Amino acid sequence: MIKPSIAELTQGKFNRYELVIGAAKCARRVTDEYVEQRARADRMVANRETDKPLASLIDSEYRDQKAVKIAINRLASGRYTMYRAEPKKDGE
Repeated sequence: MIKPSIAELTQGKFNRYELVIGAAKCARRVTDEYVEQRARADRMVANRETDKPLASLIDSEYRDQKAVKIAINRLASGRYTMYRAEPKKDGE
């Protein structure tokens, strides 16, 4: 069984489609965070600011798990939250 379940993630507030969109947006943010950490680590290694290997300069969460899994865990823990945007009114 996959943990957390869809029911736990949606809490009856969202449907599966909305969950997929929310998880994809969170995964994109996780990927952006990884890219930022990787670029910073690359600069440090290139400028010889550290003797550590590149992998040790990147947070283990980003190294060891896929972005979607991290996003789902963050949604489940409440670190990321989902909400519905209010529909636009005519003339806005």
